[in-house]
Formats: sequence, structure tokens, C-alpha cells
Amino acid sequence: MTPLFRPHPFSMHAARKLQDALKLLYVESLAVGHRVPEKDTVKARVYTSNAVLLSIDGLAGSDLSRLASFSLLEREESLLQEEGQVLPNDVVNLEPGVNRPSWMLLLADIGRTVDPAVQVSFFESVIGRRGTTIAPIFERYISGLSGHRGTGAECLYRTEVQLNILDTVPRSPGNDEESILVTSALPYVNNVPHLGNLIGSVLSADCFARYSKAKGRNTLFICGTDEYGTATETKAFEDKTTPQALCDKYHALHREIYDWFDIGFDYFGRTTTPEQTDICQGIFKQLYENGLMEEHSVTQLYCPQHLGFLADRFVEGRCPREGCGYEDARGDQCDKCGHLMDPLDLIEPKCKLDRANPVKKDSKHFFLKLEHLQEEVKKWIDYSSATGEWSKNARVISDNWLREGLRDRCITRDLKWGVPVPNVRPGFEEKVFYVWFDAPIGYVSITANFTENWKSWWQNPENVKLFQFIGKDNVPFHSVVFPACQLGTRLNWTMAHHISTAEYLQYENGKFSKSRGVGVFGNDAKDTGVPVDVWRYYLLASRPETSDTQFLWRDLVSRNNAELLGNLGNLVNRVIKFTTAKYSGFVPFYHTELHERPEFEAFKADISDLIKKYNADMTGVKIRAGIEKVMRISSRCNYFLQENQLGNKLFEDHPDRCCLVIGLSLNCLYLLSALIYPFMPGTSASIIQQLNLPPRKIPDEWSEDVFAGHRIGCPAYLFQSIDESKIGEWQLRYSGKQTEQ
Repeated sequence: MTPLFRPHPFSMHAARKLQDALKLLYVESLAVGHRVPEKDTVKARVYTSNAVLLSIDGLAGSDLSRLASFSLLEREESLLQEEGQVLPNDVVNLEPGVNRPSWMLLLADIGRTVDPAVQVSFFESVIGRRGTTIAPIFERYISGLSGHRGTGAECLYRTEVQLNILDTVPRSPGNDEESILVTSALPYVNNVPHLGNLIGSVLSADCFARYSKAKGRNTLFICGTDEYGTATETKAFEDKTTPQALCDKYHALHREIYDWFDIGFDYFGRTTTPEQTDICQGIFKQLYENGLMEEHSVTQLYCPQHLGFLADRFVEGRCPREGCGYEDARGDQCDKCGHLMDPLDLIEPKCKLDRANPVKKDSKHFFLKLEHLQEEVKKWIDYSSATGEWSKNARVISDNWLREGLRDRCITRDLKWGVPVPNVRPGFEEKVFYVWFDAPIGYVSITANFTENWKSWWQNPENVKLFQFIGKDNVPFHSVVFPACQLGTRLNWTMAHHISTAEYLQYENGKFSKSRGVGVFGNDAKDTGVPVDVWRYYLLASRPETSDTQFLWRDLVSRNNAELLGNLGNLVNRVIKFTTAKYSGFVPFYHTELHERPEFEAFKADISDLIKKYNADMTGVKIRAGIEKVMRISSRCNYFLQENQLGNKLFEDHPDRCCLVIGLSLNCLYLLSALIYPFMPGTSASIIQQLNLPPRKIPDEWSEDVFAGHRIGCPAYLFQSIDESKIGEWQLRYSGKQTEQ
């Protein structure tokens, strides 16, 4: 009898080759342009130690010729089921697929290499001719169709697995599936993002996009730097450089920071592109032709010191709103009360650049007739915010705008650095579009830089859902101004399904300050030596979803040591080390009847319940709740080990039960590798490596996908303890002005 904890070596080989076959099938199917639909089940049967067969249920009527699909005759199939039966040469005469589950012989590579003439005959009989895209599969794996006979029942290993391999590459949306388009607020190019900026949009969007992909949904995640406008022009003037050189410098810096934070953009672009100009001008012309643009003379603030009109954000003064009076309000918005304003309304305005007193000066500009579009915008907001379950503050801010009544909004500026206004009327030759008209269009143009087929994403509302992640100060431009432009063109745009807005992340009971350098900025995080996944976990677990939250060094250290190291890290290390030490690194065989015992059924039921809650949270973009469910699953598995008293005594006195505990625990680790992927992709990869398995999709409920006989990898620590003495050091280091910012 084969020991439960020591599978026969031929069976272990077959199990490993089964995994290779599944990965190979999926990769090659994508390479030749065929995608296995998620709804279908890919099953594998390992009949002998040297033959693996795959079937694709529900696809027999499809065009699988490029995948070398074929059927085995009943006689040939029965031969394979015989104990120890090798594949004889006469079995290579295979017929094309018929209307029943298609069988694919992917590999049989134990023993001698068959005669090349037999291989040629095999290729020709299966795929019709040599040289097709699928041939390399057989050239690599069909070598050894004869040579080693099995040793009876011990080498017979049969199982069924569902194809759950993770695919993260986006493709053009089709009509047979729902695709997800994720955007993160475009970071302005003239500064370094701090942690509040990261969690407010980019990191949150990355987490959701990774979740969507891990659920098997076709997902595109795009972002890029917002590069036009007065802020860039003025910053370049300050730094004695050109706007383009400034943008190049900061675009690279932003990209470096996001790369370090493991942000998985499908494309990270920029708005200073020909595509941006073409699409932006095209939208303007459509609005102009539809009678939604109007010319007005505008009184603006002009700086007599540096001889230029001042952008709203480069005018500072006291907020005029009753009950506020904030001294550092900007000309476009007050950060204290959130009120949008006209810079002319500021009390005692100053030029932010040189503190000069600006003067009023007239200039003519184009205005978007928002008032004319109010009813359409309101109808769309009512529908989208309800069906897409917008964040509460996104809906509140949008409703406030509607309640006050939409007012026509100026969309042009007297600048050099921007998208030029088309020559539709004299007097606008030297003007450019206001950054908040062209910036949201950047999402579209960045997608156009990623794919020529950008309209399949942005003008395809029937098949694409748009999820936008922004800070609450950007809400009106995403929920009112940009949608109004989309509606006004009368084109079939993909419009926001869900708008996720964060509140503010405060720093140590104060505020992050770009100008004063208070707080941790993107390029500081790496310097602390704290691993990137610890940063990601802490920020996402502290995400200010419904109210402002605090970044506290003491809290970061505590959560690393107690939650990551003490909970998840301890679980993974304990299970992997035990399997390595007691079972020589092989997943043990266990009796299925033990599954039916109440304590094991309760464990699986608890995990399934938490998986369902996790999926509900993440689908609703409740990221903090989602990560909390992951840690609860980890805790439940730790408790499972504790209540079964995993250790030497269990291994020696109750070997059957010990095998089952380890088998279920390894499956739980595989599950956690998928659930944790959106939050900590590096940690997920480490668990995957230790399990020696491919990345998997996020399931809907408990499933067992780690099979007996599989050999795991080597144990490794996921996390390290952080000494509490670092708290005071970091508090001091990031409490004052950082000149590098």
C-alpha cells in the first residue's frame, strides 16, 4: 500500500506535468488568439504516469483547430485507463474533434524519445501539417510515447481540476462579456506625490484593478501625468527651464515612484501627446457645433510683477465664505471648506509666485454652457450614482452642485503651455484649453496611446463599465464637467459607472504639506527600508473611505508586527515548514471521508462565507472591508491549526488527520495568495513561489486546488519585525521641511 504521505514517484511526476499542461494550454491559447471562456470548465485526467489528457467542456462546437483539438476513439481512451498502459504507436492516428467534449493529448514524456518519423506522423495527423502555431507544444512535450510501463495501481493517478490560472493582460472588449475600465486621477506633474495622494487615487485604483483581473474580468487600468496648464508653466519659470523639460523630469519621477509601489498600470501615459490634442480639439468642435460654447469677456487677475495672467490656483487669499475665512484659500477652491470659487472673490489676493498684488484685466474666452446641460447631467447622475453605488461624498458633492444650479464655465486660458484652441473664431489664436477641460480627456487620449482601438473602451457603454478613483477635491470635474462634455457631444460615450472618492489621509494629527515638506512623500517611503507591501497594506487598511484617517508611525509598526507578521506571516511559515519537514515537501494524500466530519465541514463553510463577503466588499469598492476579510480568513486558518494541535504529536499519533489538516491548510494558503494579490502582489508572489504553483483566480467559494502528490517550494519569511525604536526616528525625520520636495 502506498503511504499516505509519500506518493509514488510516477504519480508525482504526472501531477507536476498536469500543472505544466494547464499553464501551457492557457498561455498557448492566448498566443494563438483563442480564449477559453470563463464559464467553461477545463478538466484534466491523468490516467497513467506518462500521459495527461485535457477536455474542454462546452467547446466541442467551437473552432479549436488552432489549439490542436481532437477526439480520442473509445478504444484508445480505454487503453489509457488500463493500469500501467503506455501509449502505443497506433494510438497516434487521431481524428478531428466531433460534437462531444474535445480531448487534447498534451504530453507524455517519460522514457525514451520516440522515433522522429512517428512524431512527424503524429503532428500531421493532429494538426494537418507541420509549422502551425501549436506545433512547438508537441515538439517540447510529445517525446516519449513509449518506453516505461507502470507498476500497477500505485502509478495510476486520476484527478479533475478547473482552470483557474490568472490572466492579467487586457484585450479589446467584446460583445460577449463585460469589461472593466479603471482610471486613477491623473497626478499633476510638477511635484512629488505624498502618501495621501497615493491612497486617494492611484493605490486604491490599482487594488481594485488587480481584484477585477483576479476575478477573471477583462480589465484595463490606465493613468498618466497631467502636464498642461499654468502650474507647469509657472513652475518651469521658477526652475529656469522649459515646460517640456519639467514635464519630462517629473513624469519619470512619478513613474519611478509608482513602479516602486508596485502599481500595475496597463499603461502609464501623459497628456502632452498628439492624441490628446486631436481628441480634445475634436470634443470641443462637437460641443461648439452643437451650440454649447459661448464667448464672454472675462475680468481676470493679472500679475504686474511677472507680466502674466494668473491661473486660479496661483492666486491665494482669504476664503470669503461665511464661517470659513481660511487664510490660504486658492483661487479655484478652499481646501478647508471645499467651496469652489472665483479668484476675484478672494479677500486680499496675492500672486503665489512673487506675492505681488494682482490687478484686474479683461480677456475673451469660451464658456461651456453647463446651465443648458443641467437636466441631462442630473438625470445621468441620478442613474449612475444609484446603479454604480458611488461613494457617499461623490454623490453629496455632485448633488450640491446641482442644487446650487450649474453655471456656464470658462474652458480657455491665456497661456502658451496647453492644447491650442481650434481656429473656429478670430481672437483665440494665442489661447489654450483650461486644464480642467482637457485633463479628464487625458484618460481617453492615454488609452489611445495604449491601443488604436480606444473607442472599443471609451465609446462602448453597452460592454464597458468605467470605475474612476479620485480625491474628493476632484469630484465636480469628474461627476459634472467631464460628463457634461460627453453628453454634449451627442456621441455614445462610456461614462462613469462608479466614482470612488477618498477623504483625506492626515499625517501624525496634522496635514501633509507639499510646500512645507511635512509627511512622507513617494520617494521617502523607499528610504525607510520598510518593504513596499507593508506600505501598501497599511495604506489600504487605513484608506479614508468614509472619513479622514490618520497616518501614524506607531500604528504602521504595530500592524506590521501583529497583523502581517503575527497572523499571515506566521500561518504561511508554519504550514510550509511543516510540510517540508514532515512530508519531504510533498502534499500528503488524505482520506476524503474525513472531510465529512463536522469540524472540517465547519472550517470550509466559514472560509466560503468569508470569501463571499470579501467578494461583495471588493465588488462594491469597500477596500478596507475587503482586506479585513482576508486577515479574518488567515486568522480562521490559524485557529484551525490551533484547534487541531498541529505538531509532532498529531503527525505521529493521528497521521490521517494530520494529512488532512495540512492538505486543507495548503489549499487555504493558495486561496490567500489570490485574495491578498490586489493588496500585496509581492506577498502573493512569495506565497505562490513557496507553494510552487501558478497564480490563480479569486474563487467564489472554497475549493481545493492543491492536490496530493504536488511538491511545494522552499519556505521563506514573508515579513520581518520592525523595531519600535524606529518610530521616534521616523517621526523626527519627516516632521519638517524637506528641501528635496
